[in-house]
This record gives sequence, structure tokens and C-alpha cells, in this order.
Amino acid sequence: MEAGALRHRVAIQEPVEARNSYNEVIVTWALVAVVWAWVAPLSGREFFAAEHVQSEITHRVRLRYRAGITPEMRVVMNDRVLMIQSVIDRGERRRELELMCKEAR
Repeated sequence: MEAGALRHRVAIQEPVEARNSYNEVIVTWALVAVVWAWVAPLSGREFFAAEHVQSEITHRVRLRYRAGITPEMRVVMNDRVLMIQSVIDRGERRRELELMCKEAR
């Protein structure tokens, strides 16, 4: 992956559970990393079906390989939040990750 293609600065965040004064579980987001990425909206709709559940994928995010990225995390770009639906190690060479994401509204 060429460095020039990575033109978006994005934050990768993971959920952290905490408890409030009423002992209720509250989910907050902790910063994992700030990285350069290539972010592109998908044209049309791509659907992945898993056990009769369909998720609409709206964006593809590519970044240099980084261990530990999971579908429970999210990508934040400016004021947009992209929930990671799947993590793909392109070519399975641990050089580049492709994140299939759904924009949170």
C-alpha cells in the first residue's frame, strides 16, 4: 500500500464498560490508535448474510496492518462514526487491513 493513498486521519476506538452511581453499565469509547487510512463509500449496497441477519456495509477502510483490530471496535473520522462489521487481512500477509464498516446515524 502506497503512503499517498492513506489520506484520511482516523481514530480507532474500542468499547469500555463502566458503572454509574446507580450501578448501571455504561459503554464509553477508549482510543486505541490514530492512524492514516484510505476511506471510501461503497457504490450501491453490499450485504453480508450471517444466520439470517443482514448488515448494510456503507464504507470500506484500508490501513496498514495492525494486530488486535476487531469488529467490536469503531472508526471515527472527523464527526463521522463507522462501526466495523468485518476485518479482512488483505492477501493474508499482515501488510494491510480492510475494514468493512457501517456508518452510525
